[in-house]
Amino acid sequence: MNTLAVILARGGSKRIPRKNIRPFHGVPIIAYPLAAARESGCFDEIMVSTEDEEIAAIAREHGAAVPFLRSPANAGDHAGSGEVIAEVILRYRELGRAYDQVCAIYPTAALTTAAHLKSGQARLLADDTLTCVHPVIRFSFPIQRALVLRGGRAPMLQPEHYHTRSQDLEPTFHDAGQWYWLRTEPFLSTRELLGANCAAVELSALEAQDIDNEDDWALAEFKHLFHHAAFPVKL
Repeated sequence: MNTLAVILARGGSKRIPRKNIRPFHGVPIIAYPLAAARESGCFDEIMVSTEDEEIAAIAREHGAAVPFLRSPANAGDHAGSGEVIAEVILRYRELGRAYDQVCAIYPTAALTTAAHLKSGQARLLADDTLTCVHPVIRFSFPIQRALVLRGGRAPMLQPEHYHTRSQDLEPTFHDAGQWYWLRTEPFLSTRELLGANCAAVELSALEAQDIDNEDDWALAEFKHLFHHAAFPVKL
């Protein structure tokens, strides 16, 4: 099968300006998922989708292809990842290159490893009914016993679980926000990254970190100190 890695690297990050190329332990953070994709050996092409010339230049320096820039329609604050990925797939088809599988990877997924990517692809190939495979992290506390703040009070969101023991509640997970292995044709019909036809690869809390603010950035660099010792990446 033909496989494509797409790094989604928009230039207009607001909460952390220029986040996708900010130095992470001294190297542009986008270099880490690019290295993991390269080392995985899963891909016929590794490309970066961006509208930003500086990001494109850095991506090329680290071995990625940037055969075209992202359209203005998919470069704004409200552009969805699904539409961006679909745009890339269709633009490649215009160039005469079709891919059976696509793995969309976020540029700040510095903790992603080649092993993670290979496990995601293996899970997708093992079940031809799947549209997508992505990593998840278990919630550390049962969300069924969550509290909400309303009018100065803190009631339970699901009070029916007041007497339910934590160990008797079904474990719940959230999207790790790192990568999505996709079967191209089913994906193009829905443009969705999460859903009933998706499967998951579970990661530990040390293997992922969403980065939305400076505290998140510091946590990601801290986790990477431990992570890199076990999974060194050739940048």
